[in-house]
Amino acid sequence: MAKVEIDEGSGFCFGVVTAINKAEEELAKGGVLYCLGDIVHNSREVERLKEMGLITINHEQFSHLHNAKVLLRAHGEPPETYAIAQRNNIEIIDATCPVVLRLQKKIKQEYTQDNNENKQIVIYGKNGHAEVLGLVGQTTGKAIVIEKPEEARKIDFSKDTRLYSQTTMSLDEFQDIVSYMGKHISPKVTFQYYDTICRQVANRIPNIRKFAASHDLVFFVSGKKSSNGKMLFSECQKVNSNSHLIDSVEDIDNSLLAGAKSIGICGATSTPKWLMEEISETIKSRL
Repeated sequence: MAKVEIDEGSGFCFGVVTAINKAEEELAKGGVLYCLGDIVHNSREVERLKEMGLITINHEQFSHLHNAKVLLRAHGEPPETYAIAQRNNIEIIDATCPVVLRLQKKIKQEYTQDNNENKQIVIYGKNGHAEVLGLVGQTTGKAIVIEKPEEARKIDFSKDTRLYSQTTMSLDEFQDIVSYMGKHISPKVTFQYYDTICRQVANRIPNIRKFAASHDLVFFVSGKKSSNGKMLFSECQKVNSNSHLIDSVEDIDNSLLAGAKSIGICGATSTPKWLMEEISETIKSRL
């Protein structure tokens, strides 16, 4: 019979754990609690909290809400969200991850410290991602977002440049961008970069590579919306082509189990441990 192992290093990062704990504490008090956007990019965990009473709303619904209690998730929010809350008498339960909060403050400080028309703020991150919207919001929408190293080519290298990164991006790609920009920046201007990638996330890459390589079949458990999930899953695939992305037990392909000697189960920073355990038990029952 095949050995089934769950990766100890996978599962929620501390920012997500804190946000979920805050939601559960508030829900336990009774009363209505809203959450601005999915609390975590995992539909199963969102569903579990919905059953406990958490109501997920979007920004449009939030702007029409009055006299309510709203949880802000770990990704963080732009200043406009706090302004709306103040206007509409909304009590904010702020679960913004401390790593993201520090980054927001850094960018805001850089943006407001001098009125330099020749300075640009560049953010390496996913366009439209909740965290990135919060970061760009610190610059009144002026920051330039690049998603891939090759997009660094579109930067105007004749301007003073400050480079930051979304906390969950690839460290290798960030270093490629730094190297490219360092070579192309005009000698007449300044270039400074800040490695703002969360080590809780970055350190998972070598760990997950090692874990995936040690099994002949890997199930990577992640919600389809998770950018961290996509990134970590591609790391699994690099070292083990027999790696499969699944969202729940329904996605398990039984034909893959035949002949597997060692099965590994791992996941993203947004994957709950209970879900990986549920998948492990299901696989064991089918062997």
